[in-house]
Amino acid sequence: VQLVESGGGLVQAGGSLRLSCEVSGLVVEDYSLGWFRQAPGEEREGVACTSQSDGSIIYADPVVSRFTISRDDAKKTVYLQMNSVTVEDTAVYYCAADFVCAVTPGGLLGATGYDYWGQGTQVTVSS
Repeated sequence: VQLVESGGGLVQAGGSLRLSCEVSGLVVEDYSLGWFRQAPGEEREGVACTSQSDGSIIYADPVVSRFTISRDDAKKTVYLQMNSVTVEDTAVYYCAADFVCAVTPGGLLGATGYDYWGQGTQVTVSS
């Protein structure tokens, strides 16, 4: 199984970036796919996840209305469109796959328990 992220880089605050994650070795239609990020010195946090079971999507509060997750199962790829980025979005972004999108007891998108992870792609937002 491989998940390979691409599309990271340097972007100015207020700009946009589109990340891609190509999945191989899995029947993608059977998996929920998510994006996560980890900033220096911080724990990994959930960004967005799209469920395979009902097509539902969950976003972390900091990215609501700015980021959009989508998937193309024919291309075995999940995307993250990032708009109106801020310096607080600077992090390594990872994609992950599992049967469900992890949700904490508080109803937030969890960042643990996923079976498969990519190697990450760096996103740096300059002010």
